[in-house]
Amino acid sequence: MWSRWIGYDLGVRHEPLLPRSAYLGHVDVPRLAEGGIGAQFFGLVSLPVADRGLGRAVDEQIDSLESQIKGFPTRLRKVTSAEGIEKAEADGAVGALLGIEGAHALEGDLDRVEHFARRGVRYLGLLHFSSNQAGFPAYGKGRRDTDGLSAWGKDLVRRCEAESVIVDLAHINRPGFFEACALATRPLIVSHTGVSEAYDHWRNIDDDQLRAIAAKGGAVGIIFCPRFLGGKSIDHVVRHVRHVIDVAGEDTPALGSDWDGMIIPTPDLRDASHLPLLTDALIRSGLGERTISKILRRNAMRVLRDCPPRSDS
Repeated sequence: MWSRWIGYDLGVRHEPLLPRSAYLGHVDVPRLAEGGIGAQFFGLVSLPVADRGLGRAVDEQIDSLESQIKGFPTRLRKVTSAEGIEKAEADGAVGALLGIEGAHALEGDLDRVEHFARRGVRYLGLLHFSSNQAGFPAYGKGRRDTDGLSAWGKDLVRRCEAESVIVDLAHINRPGFFEACALATRPLIVSHTGVSEAYDHWRNIDDDQLRAIAAKGGAVGIIFCPRFLGGKSIDHVVRHVRHVIDVAGEDTPALGSDWDGMIIPTPDLRDASHLPLLTDALIRSGLGERTISKILRRNAMRVLRDCPPRSDS
């Protein structure tokens, strides 16, 4: 998004103007490498301020990422699978995966799922901060707390599975969340969230939602935003991670930073180069090596293996 809007160069190491309170500038290839990050999902966003052009905006963001990768192909590589991540890693490159925030980008056309799958998109968030043809957000324009997925939204869940696109339940309201889980035959994800029993906030999901994702073999990415964690300490991130483990098991938690997503991150995790500090904090909390490896990598990789991409993506 930032590459498309302001010409942000992913190949250059950036220093935010306000290091501890920057809304963007958290990720670039040098800092991904410094943080030991093998792969990163890049969120594709369309702002529904107009009735048309939302899909084009996502295509342009994909174009922008692909154009940047051409400038440093040995350091960043577009991938779609766990095997692709491992191959990139073996070659010394960071894997770049694609996910869409909000089905607004489909503009009511289910065939666009196939289009974006062919372009390498691996997950689709049904909602963002406003309602769309699929349903209603947990918070934002068009919010309805009692209504679930539309008939089109249910068809969208089925179409995503048919096209090997993982369904992301970040931002969706509670009724829609459970309806999507009931329909799903493959793992789902919540790409970036907190948990409400660790900190009560509209942005966070509850224990029943955690169990529903775990029952489908999915993963829940914990966000790094203090506003949704209940405090600025890295220990607040750990608290949310540990609650997911306590409720849904060690196969469920993952990393859902929301870096460069218009958040001010936890100061100790203010950019990608600082991720090893989270590993340290998880160790201090008493978690073992196997569990930590699942949080950092293996749970996300398992979901990718269980939901392989289209052969032509």
